[in-house]
Amino acid sequence: MAKIQTKLTELLGITSPVVVPAMAFGSGGKLAAEVSRAGGFGFMGLAFETPDQVKQELATARSILDVPADSTLPIGVGYIGWILDESEPKAKELISIAFEHRVRAIWLSHGDNLGKWVGYYRELVEKTGHHPLLAVQVSFPETAQVAIDDWKADIIVAQGIEAGGHGAAEGFPLLTLLPLILSKAGPNGPPIIAAGGIATGSQVAALLTLGASGAALGTRFLLSPESLYSDKQRQVILDAESPQSVRTLAFDEARGYHNWPKYVDGRAIRNATYDDFQKGDDINVIRQKYAAASETEDLDRVVVWAGAGVSAMNKVLPAKDIVQELHEECLSHLRGVNGLVKS
Repeated sequence: MAKIQTKLTELLGITSPVVVPAMAFGSGGKLAAEVSRAGGFGFMGLAFETPDQVKQELATARSILDVPADSTLPIGVGYIGWILDESEPKAKELISIAFEHRVRAIWLSHGDNLGKWVGYYRELVEKTGHHPLLAVQVSFPETAQVAIDDWKADIIVAQGIEAGGHGAAEGFPLLTLLPLILSKAGPNGPPIIAAGGIATGSQVAALLTLGASGAALGTRFLLSPESLYSDKQRQVILDAESPQSVRTLAFDEARGYHNWPKYVDGRAIRNATYDDFQKGDDINVIRQKYAAASETEDLDRVVVWAGAGVSAMNKVLPAKDIVQELHEECLSHLRGVNGLVKS
């Protein structure tokens, strides 16, 4: 595989700028490891896992990558800020586990108090001598400025409103957001990972030419067997068209999750839960129906998080094959761009 040289690939020592983002209930140790093994970089996402479950996922990743216990584990771990805020002792234990397992990077997102957890991350760097890279996900240029100037983030993840899962309800499309954040970072700033609705290698190439150093593709990798999605969830994505990917609070209300920052909602495939919520049905009835549907994985009601690029996704492939396909398509388009310039 020919290397694509960007700030991100140089920083991480990888071949491809293809990244699997931290996705709660979507990316575990297996998916993260397979993407890293294929030349990209994988993050596993945490939400409500126990410390033992996190340790098991990290052990799975280390086994797949065949990395000695005392060596850096070339994957990342992602944490959701508001969940960390719910229990400081548990949060500190979960972050400490990532340091104990010597992960390569930490990803922070979705919290009103992320600075607090950046501070704890810095404490652990000082205490342990291990220095994982710090990636901070942002949806606004102002937040990017704080992450760069105050938190000294090593990597910025610029998430557009096209992204599946949780993000800014009234943010910017990726092609608008990325230049705004690049202007905050400046030429000597940290590498920027673009995220949101990306499905193809040609899109990755376009984002690189715009100034991104990498691209995070969540929904595309949820279609891999290594993701934590079920076959039924993958089929919903395969059957969906992009207009069915909608931003909403319906699924968080149905599940009783009220602690997301006020500017955040989620993007998922439209179903009966969304329709009932939009109609203004009684929220208690919606919750009862959702709970019952969860028992049988009835995806006419249960959430399937997915981004706006679903129309461009039509097959299930192993993670390594997705990395290869995206990388080769990206290379082809980057080489083709040269033909547009005549001296």
